[in-house]
Amino acid sequence: MTAVALRPASDESAAGAPAVALRDASVRLGGREIFRGVQIDVQAGEFIAVVGPNGAGKSTLMRAILGLVPLASGSVQVLGRPPSRARAQIGYLPQRRAFDRTTRVRGLDLVRLGIDGARWGVPLPISSGARQRRRREQQKIEEAIELVGASAFAARPIGELSGGEQQRLLIAQALVSEPALLILDEPLDSLDLPNQAAVAAIVRRVCTATSVAVLLVAHDVNPLLGYLDRVIYLAGGRAMAGGVDEVITGPRLSELYGAPIEVLRASDGRLVVVGQPEAPHHHGHRHEP
Repeated sequence: MTAVALRPASDESAAGAPAVALRDASVRLGGREIFRGVQIDVQAGEFIAVVGPNGAGKSTLMRAILGLVPLASGSVQVLGRPPSRARAQIGYLPQRRAFDRTTRVRGLDLVRLGIDGARWGVPLPISSGARQRRRREQQKIEEAIELVGASAFAARPIGELSGGEQQRLLIAQALVSEPALLILDEPLDSLDLPNQAAVAAIVRRVCTATSVAVLLVAHDVNPLLGYLDRVIYLAGGRAMAGGVDEVITGPRLSELYGAPIEVLRASDGRLVVVGQPEAPHHHGHRHEP
C-alpha cells in the first residue's frame, strides 16, 4: 500500500484540549438511570473501545458525546467545546446498515456522500475554482478509500460487496471529511472473525496515519484487544475506564458485571475474556437505549 496524504482534521478547539473529556457523566432516560460515573479523556490518535452488553448504554453514551442526549449530571466537552458546537469535526458511523444485493451505487460514490451528501444535485465545474474544489474532493475520496484498503473494489456496486468490504467503505465515508473524532457504532456486528480483525486493524491504522481519535462501540472486546489504547466498560448502569491491562482483569470485570468473568492470556500474549454474560438491567430492558 502506498502512503496516503489524508490530513489530520484542523484543530479549531482549545489548544491541547482532549478530543473528548467526560467528567462523572451520567444519563437518565424515562426515569431510568442508563449509566453513571463515566470519566475519561480521549486524546488525539487514541483508539478506545466502548464495550458492554445490549442495554448497557453504549449508544446512549455516543449520543451524549454528539450532544443528542442531555447529561443528568457531570459534563462532556468535545474538542474543548460543548458537543453541539463540535459536530462538524465528528465523523459518525451509525449501527450497521444492510445493503440489498440489487443496490447499484458504487462504493466510491458512497464514500463521496461523506463530502457532498447534503448538496442538491452535482455542482457543475463552471469556474476554475469549482474545478479545483472537485479535484481536491476527489483526492480526499481516493485517499480515504486507500487508507481503509478498499481501492481494489471501490468501483464496484456496493450491493455486490461482502459485509467486510462494505464496512471498509462506510469507514472511509466517515473519514473523508477529515474529522478530529471518529465514532463507530457496532462496526463489527454481523462480521465474521477474520473481518472483525481486519476492521480493527484498519481503525488502528487510521489512528496512526491521521491522529484522529476513535471511539468504537462493541459488544465483544476480544477482536479488538490487540489494537486498543484504552477501553470503557459499561454494565448494569456502572462504568469502568482505563488501560487494557488495568481494566481487562478477572476481578475488575467480575465486580462490574456482578458475575464471574475469566481473563486468560494466550500463548502469544493476547488477552481473552471468557464467560462475559449479559449485564444486569434495572427494569428488564434488553435492547440498547
